[in-house]
Amino acid sequence: MKLVVFDNDGVLVDSERLSNRVFAEHITAVGLPVTFQDCVDKYMGRRMSDCVPDIEAELGRALPERFVEDYWDALDAILRAELTPVDGVPELLETLQREGIQYCIASSGTPGEIALRLDVTGLDEHFETEWIHSGVTVPNGKPAPDLFLHAAQKHGVSPDDCVVIEDSVAGVTGAKAAGMYVIGHAALVPATRLADAGADIVVGSMREVIGLLPEL
Repeated sequence: MKLVVFDNDGVLVDSERLSNRVFAEHITAVGLPVTFQDCVDKYMGRRMSDCVPDIEAELGRALPERFVEDYWDALDAILRAELTPVDGVPELLETLQREGIQYCIASSGTPGEIALRLDVTGLDEHFETEWIHSGVTVPNGKPAPDLFLHAAQKHGVSPDDCVVIEDSVAGVTGAKAAGMYVIGHAALVPATRLADAGADIVVGSMREVIGLLPEL
């Protein structure tokens, strides 16, 4: 293991519970009834630019012009009030630093979205700007391997020397397609689904990852 690649939402910061709730509310409000679980199953881990066409296809028409902006505005307020780091993450990052192991973020979020989440939770102190890789910088978002391969290349590490931690089927699928070892974090998505997507091992808590480090 030469590089640990973290997804952000649901792995470093506990945002997926908030964002999927708000997303479901906004999609339902425009005439396509969806539940929290629908959003987890269909959209979690993907770029917004890839989700919108799917929503419009199901809806049968274009979304309102400000749909995405209104969703971000509503979510922004909730994140600033309620967002916390995932339990065990600060200790994990401190362990990686102490052991001298490279790590980075590979997130489907935009640079602004990632920065907000790290700032609100105080995790920004653990990341240099060049360690943060956004899905908007690559041609194809998760579940394609592009973002993971981009991160490995930027850090000068072979894909087979990378360990990825992901909580979504899209993320696990993309990381495996990139040829990387994958730890699935089963928070909202059942462990069996992450394993079926290709996760090499599945944990129920980020605290478990610290104990796995000597074996990787």
